[in-house]
Amino acid sequence: MLALLLAATTYLTPPKEIIDAFDAKPLPDAILSPSKDALALTYRKAQPTIAQISQPMLRLAGARINPKTFGPHRTPLIYAITLKKIADGSETKVAVPPNANLSYVKFSPDGAKLSYVNTTSNDIELWIDGRKVADHLNATSGDPCDWMTNTTLVCKFVPSGRGPAPAEPPVPAGPNVQENEGKSAQVATYEDMLKTSHDEDVFAYYFTSHLGIVTASQPVKMIGKAAIFTDVTPSPSGEYILTTTIKRPFSHLLPMNGFPEDVSILDRNGNVVKKIADRPGREGVPLTGVETGPRGFRWRQDQPATVVWFEALDGGDLKNKVPFRDRVMMLEKPFTTEGTEGTKTEWRCTNIAFTEKGVALVSEFDRPTRKTRTWILEPGAEPRKVWERKQDAAYENPGTPVTRRESGAFRGFGARDEGPIVQFNDTIYLIGQGASPEGDRPFLDRFNLKTLQSERLFRSAADAYEMPIAPLTDDAKTILTRRETPKDPPNYFVGTRQITFFADPQPQLRGVTHQYVTYQRKDGVKLSATLYLPPGYKEGDKLPVIMWAYPREFGDADSASQVSGSPNRFTIVSGYSHMFLLLSGYAIFDNPTMPIVGPGETANDHYVDQLVDSAQAAIDKVVEMGVGDRDRIGVGGHSYGAFMTANLLAHSRLFRAGFAESGAYNRSLTPFGFQSERRTFWEVPDLYAKMSPFWYANQVKDPILLMHGEADDNSGTFPIQSERFYMALKGHGATVRYVTLPDEAHGYAARETLLHVLAERINWFDKYVKNAPPRTTSAP
Repeated sequence: MLALLLAATTYLTPPKEIIDAFDAKPLPDAILSPSKDALALTYRKAQPTIAQISQPMLRLAGARINPKTFGPHRTPLIYAITLKKIADGSETKVAVPPNANLSYVKFSPDGAKLSYVNTTSNDIELWIDGRKVADHLNATSGDPCDWMTNTTLVCKFVPSGRGPAPAEPPVPAGPNVQENEGKSAQVATYEDMLKTSHDEDVFAYYFTSHLGIVTASQPVKMIGKAAIFTDVTPSPSGEYILTTTIKRPFSHLLPMNGFPEDVSILDRNGNVVKKIADRPGREGVPLTGVETGPRGFRWRQDQPATVVWFEALDGGDLKNKVPFRDRVMMLEKPFTTEGTEGTKTEWRCTNIAFTEKGVALVSEFDRPTRKTRTWILEPGAEPRKVWERKQDAAYENPGTPVTRRESGAFRGFGARDEGPIVQFNDTIYLIGQGASPEGDRPFLDRFNLKTLQSERLFRSAADAYEMPIAPLTDDAKTILTRRETPKDPPNYFVGTRQITFFADPQPQLRGVTHQYVTYQRKDGVKLSATLYLPPGYKEGDKLPVIMWAYPREFGDADSASQVSGSPNRFTIVSGYSHMFLLLSGYAIFDNPTMPIVGPGETANDHYVDQLVDSAQAAIDKVVEMGVGDRDRIGVGGHSYGAFMTANLLAHSRLFRAGFAESGAYNRSLTPFGFQSERRTFWEVPDLYAKMSPFWYANQVKDPILLMHGEADDNSGTFPIQSERFYMALKGHGATVRYVTLPDEAHGYAARETLLHVLAERINWFDKYVKNAPPRTTSAP
């Protein structure tokens, strides 16, 4: 008995062929230089070890930090950087420290220098072009440095002369008390909140930083006063610094982005030139609303030093009927006024970005109708509507404007570090995924700001997936793209000229075949999925099938029916992906769409019925194709996909077994909304009950495996969700296995953990799907 108990508590490993594929090195990521003449290729380790993620961790105000380094608990694990010239493909290895652990790799504005941060066992360092130029950075609240000019950066440092961290009192001084005096303060269920006055002191100790100006050749110049800086952004001219600092009182209900803040403009010596906003904490902000005061501060990227922000005109609450919900405010140097109004929006303003010639693109969103639209604002002219569509209408998505420092990372136009929108004569450029009935075909368009007409300059071929990264010239005659096919790994091209030559990291998967599949739910909603078949599959063979999915809410059937994804992607399997099951003889019906459709806020009113109908349609399609039989199909998912899995087993007998990872199963524990649901438990208690598989644990008749990270950091998916669901299932005699993963968050990370997850999946589905005996009772 002792031997069996010991075996059950050690990490398992999957078969060797899966470990071999698992150990493939990740393809490098590429960052395009602002000068458009080079790529920085970053090479990273695939995963940390369990020893690394078990390092000391503080969980404070929604953040997880390593107290030894004053940085994040987990890092990207970049160990090498190579600069590749686009013109001739030549490569230069960038000097990095021994045992490098790099992050925040970025070019200077002119592309001539490359900075990166290195994390050691007890410190965080700044390196520029292969040389360490500073240490003792404070990265607890994110990226510690930003380029001010082509030669200088502003960085957050651990204040010098600090004493030891506040010690926890050996004996409590008294109880911890929270109270509310009649003010409504609806909040989601967040992890890692501050709980005590000692937590508050520890948070202030680690998150307080001091700003310093850094160059590659001069000593660091410390400026201003130490504070809890969450955002530090240099103006485009490099003359000023826009800062956001947190102040007390700290909330015990919200993460630090909901704490009271001061927003100020500093000069290069750290002096406060202008305090723009004194923002109260966000407790009490409506679930679908925004704070009443200024929000969304950023620099205008087309001006030397002009700040832009939004202000609510409806009290921040969508329930208030007003002609305009928001206004856009601007304040330019020398910052002697309170700002001027730029424009007003009828809906909630979500973004504003400017072209190099001062033309503004303003976007707004209307939650009740789920519509988004964008306006063009030219100086001295009336606003002109340029796009309007349903938020989920992927086929109508016009794309994202290309910015001057386009890196290839899609973060939404107007991102603070990407510069103004490129304007060539009267035109801008748009890059989009190109969703279509035949799958995604990415594109690059030239859009005329005067005529509002688009001209397609590039579209991915029908037999490949080729994403435009950026035009390399202002006239867009030369374009950098990233191209892949089912047989060719992703590589970078300029026209037909190949720039990178990354080899296939997982040749054992090349025998895998896949096809894009469309089918229909009984209510007429069109569905889609990708069917993957294992190496060596022979047509006509019926295989065990695993469906892995994640439901989404849609406002209407047309949007829900639109195809997403591409049949032309190169198959790479990483982490603890369910796709590794292909190497164990399973067919994978990947991401079968599970749309939950309803207008306004009503989509979830028919959640269970639509979910089961979607699953039934998917099974019918797999059986119709001759790939699987109804008696050997399993289902699984992560997070909201785990919630889906539990509901399918509670409300149907369609599947032989389920695998549910890090889910939430009792919605009364997330009473102020979840996922896209914004009605509270008290508004629709019956819906919260019907959507909670915990309430139907007595109906789960097929085996289910529950898995959860013991340090889950995701809103709503507290580990107690799985713990209580397991107890309910066990109490009703279900076949259930419950696995908790030490030191793992919502997404699992450690090598030992990931291999164990894969082994658990294979063992579970082998026993209850692949080798399952015929059902003893008929399924309803």
